[in-house]
Amino acid sequence: MSRSKRVLVVADELAPQLQSPGARELCPDLIVSCGDLPFDYLEYLVSLFNVPLVFVPGNHDPQIVSARTDPLDPAAFSWHAHHDDVPGPRGCENIDGRIVSISELRLVGLGGCIRYNEGPNQYSQQQMDRRVAKLMLRYRLAVRSRTVDLVVTHAPPARCGDGPDNAHRGIEALHRLTKAIQPSYLVHGHIHPHGFERPDRRLGTTTIVNAIPFRLLEVGS
Repeated sequence: MSRSKRVLVVADELAPQLQSPGARELCPDLIVSCGDLPFDYLEYLVSLFNVPLVFVPGNHDPQIVSARTDPLDPAAFSWHAHHDDVPGPRGCENIDGRIVSISELRLVGLGGCIRYNEGPNQYSQQQMDRRVAKLMLRYRLAVRSRTVDLVVTHAPPARCGDGPDNAHRGIEALHRLTKAIQPSYLVHGHIHPHGFERPDRRLGTTTIVNAIPFRLLEVGS
């Protein structure tokens, strides 16, 4: 039986603890970014820990989707992360709109947030619903008998740690996604703690984790 994996999840804010001499002692097997972090910071983490890093874009990240990596294209589905020469942080894997298997874990990625202005990586609730529908179709057709360990998003599910203002509304369709695939964790950013503790929440059997600025999780069996 494979051991559980140590997953370092980062989001939205730089963590001084990860830039200290003792950071290597965290020994993650995988790094996951929920978005809105400088690309050079993600590249630094890859160099520091020498493990794979996957990410979804946030609303403050540039639009990095190309025709070849369009997350709504069926070709974006993969159980194995690829490393094509695509825009974004070097040595990191964009899993937005994809299902991937990496470091013996299975992950689903959904980047962006609910639209509140004309910036990048923003979608209406209806657009998010269509994006989630495509992910669920891929899951049903190819991998429904396989466990999903992590759903990686930028924004949280609606009414599950989101905010009251338009810029921080949660995603309605994530309720449907978590119910259908029952991941162990859904990790997100976007909702800054501002000095207040953001406790973990539950949606059915799924633990919802606000990862800002970082969390270290034990995932898998």
